[in-house]
Amino acid sequence: MSKSLWDLAITQSNADKDENQASEDSAVFITGSKNSGKTSIILRYLDRDEPPKPTVALEYTFGRRAKGHNIAKDVGHIWELGGGTWLSKLMDIPINPETIMHTSLVIVLDLSTPTQMWFTLESLLTAARSRVENVIAEMKQADPHIRDKLKKIAWERIGEEHPDKSMIDPFLMPLVIVGSKYDVFQDFDSEKRKVICKTLRFVAHSQGASLQFFSIKMETTVKRMQGIINHHLFRTNPSKNMQVEHNKPLFVPAGLDSLQTIGNPPLSDDDIGRVHARTPMDLWKKAFTGHFPQEMNVDGENTNNPAIVEDPAKDPQFVEAAIDTLRAQKDEELERYRRLAERRSRETTTY
Repeated sequence: MSKSLWDLAITQSNADKDENQASEDSAVFITGSKNSGKTSIILRYLDRDEPPKPTVALEYTFGRRAKGHNIAKDVGHIWELGGGTWLSKLMDIPINPETIMHTSLVIVLDLSTPTQMWFTLESLLTAARSRVENVIAEMKQADPHIRDKLKKIAWERIGEEHPDKSMIDPFLMPLVIVGSKYDVFQDFDSEKRKVICKTLRFVAHSQGASLQFFSIKMETTVKRMQGIINHHLFRTNPSKNMQVEHNKPLFVPAGLDSLQTIGNPPLSDDDIGRVHARTPMDLWKKAFTGHFPQEMNVDGENTNNPAIVEDPAKDPQFVEAAIDTLRAQKDEELERYRRLAERRSRETTTY
């Protein structure tokens, strides 16, 4: 018996409802090195032909994609954290109990400044892992098995039978590590490129993350980046291609690398006997920072520290006469209070 037009409409409507339920709004949270090209990645993904502007704190945008036969579109949420490492507290906004099950983290590292790379990567991974742990603690009463759920999904991304399973501590959110400015990096000395490539491959593999090198000037890497974001925002099929030669842009989807092909940490024979490390990650850190000592300022702090990052309040984009006048007044009051406190301290010491 043939179906009426009404019956067909109901069938299609039910199919669209099922599809809508399976395509819950997803989000990508992009953070990383200051001036590493995070905004450029987003603009190219959204096909917006406009010059990138500095990201002051946390910014939000979105992308849309048609779904099935429905006129409606899936919405993919995109968050970007500016300022390098010192605003990592703002991770609390995009990573929360409502979003953790469908948010992916992208960490963008500037390949042209390896002397800041490890500090940036380590700081952001530590901050993100801490935030995930706090969210799990918040959710534990309502869902006691939330950690097990996140871990199960993580191992599904990597492959539960991966031969390196005992050496992998998967990040509990989908994680992508991006090495940007490859057009500059490709002119580095071959040995330097090899050290950086091997180290980033190890870190990504040990976290169960994907790894990709990127340059806004190289269309092949742009298309791969667009594919990765589409996968995490709209659940398109992940690429199974892999490129691990250090003289080409790396592209390593999660779970496809192996410790055997990555090789040993880049230590000299003399260093191997002297270096003391408690974990494989610590050993790779010592090897990498031995080749690329992380830059410090005069106070012994990393250059990503807020003490030497430009003050967003002084950015000409955000001039506001009334607020700026009040801010200047409060700064003067603070300075007077500081001088008064110092004088009282000296007088107390004298007596």
